[in-house]
Amino acid sequence: MENYKVLIIEDEPKVATFVKKGLEAYEFEADVCKDGFSGQKMALAHQYDAVILDIKLPNVNGFEICKHLRSQNLKTPILMLSALGTIDDKVKGFELGTNDYLTKPFEFQELLIRIRSLIKRFKTENTQTSLLLIADLELDRNSKTVKRAGKKIALTAKEFTLFEYLLLNRGRVISKAEIAEKIWETKLDLETNVIDVYINFLRKKIDRAFAAKLIHTQFGLGYIIKEEE
Repeated sequence: MENYKVLIIEDEPKVATFVKKGLEAYEFEADVCKDGFSGQKMALAHQYDAVILDIKLPNVNGFEICKHLRSQNLKTPILMLSALGTIDDKVKGFELGTNDYLTKPFEFQELLIRIRSLIKRFKTENTQTSLLLIADLELDRNSKTVKRAGKKIALTAKEFTLFEYLLLNRGRVISKAEIAEKIWETKLDLETNVIDVYINFLRKKIDRAFAAKLIHTQFGLGYIIKEEE
């Protein structure tokens, strides 16, 4: 089994120890930082396979850390682990570049599954270099860019991941449950509207300025990427 190295930025000693010991039991290496400033420096100074990031931290909070790490072009997967669990908190985290969001209290096995999934997906994506095309739109999986009619469209990390998945499955209806599992690595509570929020973000950026729409809703079933007939 390959040994992965994870950075835990968490100021609650019991939580940090619980996560560290749990990961080490599954042959992970785990470092712990108890304040935001030190955690930010560690994340940039060392090679980690994933970062587990609390939000409420001394000195620098998790949102600010995530934003700074992405501004430094750090691609390492980040999982935010926080007691802040509103839709607004989650959307803010994803907009700043986190790859996943798990609310406290949590089961360790769920955390383990999500960390493994994030690392696996990150390593898989790094080996793929392909261009996805539909109508006048192109998505470059290598440079992580999207263009439509030659115009570059700026997507956040989570918007790009969601749109990429829909485009890889063009012509097929994708349910909310599948999106939750594949993009958020969770059995997302379908009463929440996180997915709807992100679909609306994509529609505003991908479709609003163009006559031909690419993102379509199949009511009661999910979403589909296709050219209008």
